[in-house]
Order: sequence, then C-alpha cells, then structure tokens
Amino acid sequence: MTFETTLENIGDVARKIIQKIENKRIIALYGKMGAGKTTLIKEICKEMGAKENVTSPTFSLINEYTAHDGIKIYHFDFYRINSISEVFDFGYEEYFYGDGICFIEWSEMIEELLPEDALRIYVNVRNDSVRELKISDVSVKNP
Repeated sequence: MTFETTLENIGDVARKIIQKIENKRIIALYGKMGAGKTTLIKEICKEMGAKENVTSPTFSLINEYTAHDGIKIYHFDFYRINSISEVFDFGYEEYFYGDGICFIEWSEMIEELLPEDALRIYVNVRNDSVRELKISDVSVKNP
C-alpha cells in the first residue's frame, strides 16, 4: 500500500494505518531525519486514544503511552544506539513479545531483531508538505 499524506490529512492516514495494524505488535518506521516519523506516531497514538504527550524518545530510548482500551503503546527511537547490545541490555524482548504495541523509529538500526511479520512503514519526503508512505507486511530493503 502506497499513498501520500500532508499534515491536513494525517488523521485519516493514521486511521488507515491503525486498521492495517490488526494483530501486529511491531510497527517499524523508516525514513530520514525530519521525514515525519514522530509526527505520524503522535497522530496514530492520538487516534488510539492516548492522553499522554507523545514526544520522540531520542534520549530516553523508549516512551510509554496507554491507548483508550488500556493497551500499552511503546515508542522507541534507536537513532542514538551505538551497538545492538544496548538493545539487549534494556530487555527489548519484554516489549517486542509482550502484549503492547511497539512503534519503532530508526528500525534499520535493529533490523536483525525485528520479527519478519512486523508492519513496516517507509516515510519518504516528496516536498516540504507532502510525504509518501509505503506500508508493507514483509521485509523490504529500500523500497
């Protein structure tokens, strides 16, 4: 599935992604710095009923929110990790294989740890206001 989005229709896009999530627990996002990964996750969390302030966990590595139905939402940012061992050190398995939903920014940093059935969202900048999103259920390198 491929489509374009702007800030004006990001709520519609977030709802489409939520429908696509279904029973997925890992949502891996890919895109350059400033592409809009955090903005997209923020809108998805809002549509899922999270009341917390959704921000990038760049320095904390993980932020936790709660959806309207009580499901835990984990928001990861792996931009600053230096090695995959850091991910093992904080016990990623508890999150990835638990009952919550994990949104992961900079997924390429931990590709080897992602389950094959993770939902992958590639965010490409078309111009200052338009992003192209490619959503895939299978691992695709540089779509």
